[in-house]
Amino acid sequence: MSVHFRKLALIGIGLIGSSIALAAKRQGLVEVISIATRRQETLDEARELGLGDIYTLDPAEAVRGADLVILCAPVGAYADLARAIGPALEPGAILSDVGSVKRHVHEVVGPLVPEGVHFIPGHPMAGTEHSGPSAGFAELFTGRWCMLTPEPDVDRAAVDRLVAFWKGLGSNVELMDAAHHDLVVAITSHVPHLIAYNIVGTADDLGNVTKSEVIKFSAGGFRDFTRIAASDPVMWRDVFLTNRDAVMEMLGRFLEDLSVLQRAVRVGDGPALEALFTRTRAIRRSIIDAGQDSSAPDFGRPHEAPPAVDTGFVREHGGGDDA
Repeated sequence: MSVHFRKLALIGIGLIGSSIALAAKRQGLVEVISIATRRQETLDEARELGLGDIYTLDPAEAVRGADLVILCAPVGAYADLARAIGPALEPGAILSDVGSVKRHVHEVVGPLVPEGVHFIPGHPMAGTEHSGPSAGFAELFTGRWCMLTPEPDVDRAAVDRLVAFWKGLGSNVELMDAAHHDLVVAITSHVPHLIAYNIVGTADDLGNVTKSEVIKFSAGGFRDFTRIAASDPVMWRDVFLTNRDAVMEMLGRFLEDLSVLQRAVRVGDGPALEALFTRTRAIRRSIIDAGQDSSAPDFGRPHEAPPAVDTGFVREHGGGDDA
C-alpha cells in the first residue's frame, strides 16, 4: 500500500493545515503541496514560511490534479468550498477534511462530491490555542488520534490509503460512525470548550473583581481555562452551530450532574464530594497511562528558577568559605 501522494491540496492553512504540510514534507508523503486560502495576507504568510509549492486564492485551481484534498477551513465554509472545487476534483482523488464535527460534513459536502471521488471525512484530535500558518509544527499529530468517518460504501483501498497517510503523520487512527463521533467529541472537546468560554467570560464580567486581579492572581485551573478559551473564535462558533444536537444532549447531562454537585456543596456532603473527586482523578491517570498527556508537574511547562534573594544573613552573622 503506497502512502505517497502525487499532489496534496490543502484548502485552508491554519494550525492544522500548516502542521499537515510540515509533517507530510518531513515524512516524504507527498511530491507537491498546493495551498489555497481566502485571504492574500494568509497566503503570503504561508509562502514566506515555505509551507507549500503552489499558492492560490482559487480553491478550484488548488485541487486540479491533486490525488488528496483536505479541507482545513472552518466547517461553516465547507458547503461553498465543496461547490467551488467539485468540478475540478480529479477522478479517483480522496477528499477529506479536519473538522471537529462529522455528521454535518457528510450532510453538506457529501451530495456535492462528484462520482469517482472518494469522500472520507476526518478529524485529527490534536491542536493548540494558537491559529494561523505560523502556529503549525510537524509533531502536532504524533501519538494523537485521528478519527475517520467514511460511509460503508466508500472504496476500502482509498480508506486504507488515507489511514496510512495519517499514520505516516504520526497519528493513531480510528474508523467511526459520524453520529457517534459527534457524541464522543461533544463531551471530550466541545462541552469543555463551552464551559471554558463561559467561565472566562464570567470572570471578565465580575463587577467586584477587577480585570487586573483576574489576570494577576490566575490560579492553575483558571489559567488553563483561559488557554482553551483562547482557541479560534470562528472555528468554534461553527463547531457549536453544526453540532448542536450532540452538544445540547451532553450539556444537559452536565447540568444535571452539576446540580447534584451543587447540592453536595450546599449541604456539606463531604463523602459525596470526595467520592466524585476520587473517580475523576482516576480518569486523569487513565489519560496519562494512554499516552495522551504528560505526567510531568504543571503539564511539563518550563519554569525559571526563582530570583536570588539577599537575606543579609551572611553579612550580619558571618560565615563564608570557612564557616
